[in-house]
Amino acid sequence: MHPSIEIIGAVAAFITTVGWIPQVAKIARERRAGDISLVTTGVLAFGILLWALYGLLIGSWPVILANGFTFMLVAAIVAMKLRYG
Repeated sequence: MHPSIEIIGAVAAFITTVGWIPQVAKIARERRAGDISLVTTGVLAFGILLWALYGLLIGSWPVILANGFTFMLVAAIVAMKLRYG
């Protein structure tokens, strides 16, 4: 695969992963998650977990790392939603 394609994938993985940090920080800071949909976030977390599993099965470290970290962030949102409502 051409290196520029790998760079595009790495940048996309970084942006879509880091994009969750402000949401996690906001919920943690405000201790309020009333506007977050538990079903949507839970389904998203499960889908991300499956992507990480897929990465493990095909041996793709970028897929494993990006989705593993993203899963942790989205799972934190689910946990805070359950705690703060």
